[in-house]
Amino acid sequence: MAARSKARKRALDILFEAEQRGLSALPLLRDRLPVADPPISEYAVSLIEGVVAHQARIDELLSSYAIDWTLDRMPPVDRAVLRIAVFELLWVDDVPDAVVVSEAVELATALSTDESPRFINGMLGRMSDDKPLLVAPVAGPDEA
Repeated sequence: MAARSKARKRALDILFEAEQRGLSALPLLRDRLPVADPPISEYAVSLIEGVVAHQARIDELLSSYAIDWTLDRMPPVDRAVLRIAVFELLWVDDVPDAVVVSEAVELATALSTDESPRFINGMLGRMSDDKPLLVAPVAGPDEA
């Protein structure tokens, strides 16, 4: 498994655990860093920090792109996979969109329901198509 694939899986594990235990992901990450075996990679840390920093926008986008689904109805693994993928899709410039989608589908295939890979592929595909609109800077009051 490639280093970034392992990092995504590790980030998924921590984000999933934090949500299941009702904890904040950053303190959980800080608790795990000194004792993790194998060590948690810098890329996994950046994914977790990025998801936490942008979670309100990520969840807003997921809610608007999830046709006939609410965030609460999604399997928890799918939510975590999608949050990581949306963060990478919109805020990580050195990962091609196709790789983001492929990696997310692969995680869902390995860890979630039989329907999850298709659901995740569809959502991320639509978001990737709309990416120029999603990352466009928002005009301030003086710029409108």
